[in-house]
Amino acid sequence: MASEVTTAAAADDKIRCDACPVMCYIKLGAVGACDRYGNIDGTLARVDPHVVLNRTIDQGGEVVPFAGEREWSGDILNPRNTFITAIGAGTTYPDYKPAPFIVSAEVDGVDMVTVVTEGIFSYCGAKIKIDTDRFLGPETATVRVEGEAVGHVTTGEYGSQMLSLGGVHHLTGGSKKEGRVTCDTLLSLCNGKAVELAIDGGETVVVQAGEAPIVNGVRESRMRVGCGSATIGIFAKQWHGKVDEVVVVDDHITGVLSEHQAGKLLGMGPTGLKMNGRRSTPGRYFQVAQPGTGWGGTNIRDPLSILGPFDPKVARPGLRLLMVSTTGEHAAYYELDEDLQPVEKDIPLPLREPVERIAENCEPALSTVLFIGGAGGSLRAGVTENPVRLTRSVKDSLTYVTCGGAPVYIWPGGGITFMVDVTRLPENAFGYVPTPALVAPLEFTMKLSDYEELGGHMDHIQPVSQLTRDGRLRLPQRQDNPWPFAPHKTRRSHG
Repeated sequence: MASEVTTAAAADDKIRCDACPVMCYIKLGAVGACDRYGNIDGTLARVDPHVVLNRTIDQGGEVVPFAGEREWSGDILNPRNTFITAIGAGTTYPDYKPAPFIVSAEVDGVDMVTVVTEGIFSYCGAKIKIDTDRFLGPETATVRVEGEAVGHVTTGEYGSQMLSLGGVHHLTGGSKKEGRVTCDTLLSLCNGKAVELAIDGGETVVVQAGEAPIVNGVRESRMRVGCGSATIGIFAKQWHGKVDEVVVVDDHITGVLSEHQAGKLLGMGPTGLKMNGRRSTPGRYFQVAQPGTGWGGTNIRDPLSILGPFDPKVARPGLRLLMVSTTGEHAAYYELDEDLQPVEKDIPLPLREPVERIAENCEPALSTVLFIGGAGGSLRAGVTENPVRLTRSVKDSLTYVTCGGAPVYIWPGGGITFMVDVTRLPENAFGYVPTPALVAPLEFTMKLSDYEELGGHMDHIQPVSQLTRDGRLRLPQRQDNPWPFAPHKTRRSHG
């Protein structure tokens, strides 16, 4: 949208932009370093569109089409179903100025206010969840892009590898190139683009929000159904009677059916099988192999390598053994010969269905990108002259926080630290400034009376019906996003 901001005079017909600390001098017809502000006929103006969200008029009604039966006139009708986001709104830098838009609307007989600003976040990052059993790298290992450190591997969770990227130390605490690459990495990930990450002492992975991760050039297809012990518990009954022993290979907890409580309850006796690794509880083994990209997230290619010799006092020739991974991607069937050595054979038909069911129960592997930012700083001055009141209002659930119209999770504790799933925002909702820092949309929605009570900029409120049409883009609201103008009906994500 073409929103004018304060400018400073400069020589040679250039104008100075004060939308961020870089303070670019922009010549006529050019744009600043951020590609967001330009010198349009001697006026500093935003060159990207503002985003207005629209929802269905009535709950359960038909979705409003993007264009409808005619071209959109630019008029914003029915304020009850129109929400102005901060995407393209501009910033309040320097933050003593009121937010770019403080918009009022009457919703269900209640006067509501939404304060809209694009925050400049030097204190921000991304938490990445990668659905894979494959070992990506040791915990705390550095994650790199173009050779520059942009984050680290953090604690592994159930069926996923986790990365923590960005943060102020990478954005501002390292070299100029490190800050630039970190900012570019965060911007690409938050805007839904694919980024290749290299992990020290580990693997290379391509991450894109909402898409399957690609590990060492191989696209992941499935997330494991559970650990080895959980897989035993889920499928024990389906294996019973078709095989004498099952080992579910897993880097974390490898399961052994005959020893597992599930096998005991089914009346299965001992088989003489011996496992490498550290025995935890019956049927559960830790550290059977090193982490890797092979069977069950281990470094093995031959599953028999995790077995010791069978106990001749218990084992018998002809004993049937199935070994399978937690995704069903790997499976092998063996029978013991006269020397109690496992001999691989084709998987019998009755066992194929239970093996295939493991794969069937694995959910599609995805990469998840959560943007995290600290909004407890000076941008609050664009909302109120007494910033702590805004923080308290958010904590007391009087003010509903959204990011480009998407619901956020507010962390407990001091400040306003929020996380948002980037796939719930419209495309290209994030920007940057070359300080370096990310620019993220942020909206604070509350009742008009609550806004007045927290010391808001009352003289800068404008009704949504009076907003101009220039440069605006009308988009449908995601139907699974709570409607920001009805916070009393919203399942809040506050900590």
